[in-house]
Amino acid sequence: MKVAIVTDSTAYIPSDIREKWNIHMVPLNVVLEDASYQEEVDLTTDKFYDLVRGLEVLPKTSQPSIGLLTETYNQLAETHDDVISIHLSSGISGTFQTALAANQMVEDIDIHAFDSEISAMPQGFYVLEAAEMAEKGATAAEIMARLHEMKQSMRAYFMVDDLSHLHRGGRLSGAQALLGSVLQVKPLLHFVDTKIVPFEKIRTHKKALKRLQSLFAEDAQARVPIRGVVIHANRPQEAEQLRQELQEQYPHVELTVSHFGPVIGTHLGEGALGLGWYLK
Repeated sequence: MKVAIVTDSTAYIPSDIREKWNIHMVPLNVVLEDASYQEEVDLTTDKFYDLVRGLEVLPKTSQPSIGLLTETYNQLAETHDDVISIHLSSGISGTFQTALAANQMVEDIDIHAFDSEISAMPQGFYVLEAAEMAEKGATAAEIMARLHEMKQSMRAYFMVDDLSHLHRGGRLSGAQALLGSVLQVKPLLHFVDTKIVPFEKIRTHKKALKRLQSLFAEDAQARVPIRGVVIHANRPQEAEQLRQELQEQYPHVELTVSHFGPVIGTHLGEGALGLGWYLK
């Protein structure tokens, strides 16, 4: 393969699928009290939610070091001509900017950094598409063009059980967090210009879930090929139930279940649920 595919751990692509498609992953870090962990390496998602439940202080997260990215690129330079490096939104992490900086420190390989402007499995969709194209011999330019094309139809909405995580992590304003706690608002959130912002304010979990389904229906009812995912923060049964309901309604859709791992789970909190998709 002339083109290598790199992503970070927040795509939450299972290790067996990464291995199958020759996807290289650099982990982000989570600090729980005084211990630092690399997510998807020495901290599993299940263990994370068990550990964080008893903490009074919100965990901290950090991007991969420039040294780790540089080392990864240098290793790939021995066998590849180009790297497509796909990362979580630059509006919530400096990982994309670190990839750009690492590019200036590496020789003998061309690095094409891509800001997914999103995270979790919707970010993973870009990675999987790039890996499949690379396996078939596509050039770096062809892959990057396809990724930008995908971005035009990529959709993702999510709701959280507790707005305090986003507030304390600087992702929502204090007024928005207060409004949610007083009125029990379950806002639907999405990414706009790389940032997490409210999409709609909805009063109950049940109504928010129905709104998620109606947003998905806007594209799915057209009977066009769609690849989608239900994403959860330690709510596997609820996520699977939603997937089954949508799959029964829209059998033409390729629909899977994924999760919010430690880094994204730190900011969304346990119980978050999301739905992402794009037109194939």
